[in-house]
Amino acid sequence: MQDTTSPTLFTHVKPADVPWRSDGLRDFFLYKDLGVRSATHGKVIAHLVKANMAPEKGTGWHRHVAEFQVVFMTKGWARFMYGDQETLVQAGDCVHQRPGIVHYLFDYSPDMEYLEIVSPADFGTVDEAQGPAEVPSPTPWK
Repeated sequence: MQDTTSPTLFTHVKPADVPWRSDGLRDFFLYKDLGVRSATHGKVIAHLVKANMAPEKGTGWHRHVAEFQVVFMTKGWARFMYGDQETLVQAGDCVHQRPGIVHYLFDYSPDMEYLEIVSPADFGTVDEAQGPAEVPSPTPWK
């Protein structure tokens, strides 16, 4: 039963009941919405993200216009540049990407999957013409 005095709704989403979608931010990832956007009336989004194709170009340098963004790697690994620092994020790792941090996801494993939680749900992404450092090459998939 819903509490009509609460500004958010109760939801229980089983990932197996929700399809993977290809219409998210990046065409080389698949996305699975976990129902938090609708439950919070757009205040927060929680979705699973997984690799859909090899990292040939990566995300490019960009930043998000958001209040907060958390990435929890559930499977595999990904390599990011946060500013001029390379960071390996492996299954079990949690990253809080502070608002506005310039970053570049340039490499990931074929089984990479992560939970991403962002506020607001309709956060913005600003592509940067160039970044603060050289970006290493991705690892080819076999």
